[in-house]
Amino acid sequence: MRVNFLAKRAFLTPVFECHSIVARGDARKLQLDEIDRKLLRILQEDSRKSVQELGDAVGLSASACHRRLRSLEERRLIAGYHALLNPTALGFSMQFFIEVGLISQSEAALDAFEAAVKDIPEVLECHLMAGQSDYILRVICRDHEDFERLHRRLSARLPGVARIHSNMSIRTVKARTGLPL
Repeated sequence: MRVNFLAKRAFLTPVFECHSIVARGDARKLQLDEIDRKLLRILQEDSRKSVQELGDAVGLSASACHRRLRSLEERRLIAGYHALLNPTALGFSMQFFIEVGLISQSEAALDAFEAAVKDIPEVLECHLMAGQSDYILRVICRDHEDFERLHRRLSARLPGVARIHSNMSIRTVKARTGLPL
């Protein structure tokens, strides 16, 4: 569920299907042949395909394809398999990007903020930034009242916050989960 907005993680796309999440790393430095790349491309589009279907698509037997998949998983090129949920259908009609500035950028302050933000389920992503803000959060809410409650909670529960600047997303122009392999 991801778009490459901040070049650290991609965002969730609003569809019901399963996708593979490919772990970070420079695939060009890894030993990937064209069959591995094709398998990864196919899995990014539809990770519900059977091993037999994947094998047929890349010209391998099911057992050879299974060995390739296991190798890709063991090498952590495939980080997991996840279902992408439709946030609007589940009642989350609003998305915000919240810039957060901290009072201090000490290691302890960063650790405390990151530990606290992990406990807030509406925060889908948290990125440590270089630039004007220390962090950018991607959050979802059901409505304006839900956002107001979340905003108050962020201000009260997150340690060391000096400022919060919220930006409401009007609509998603591009949402991509796959990596350019």
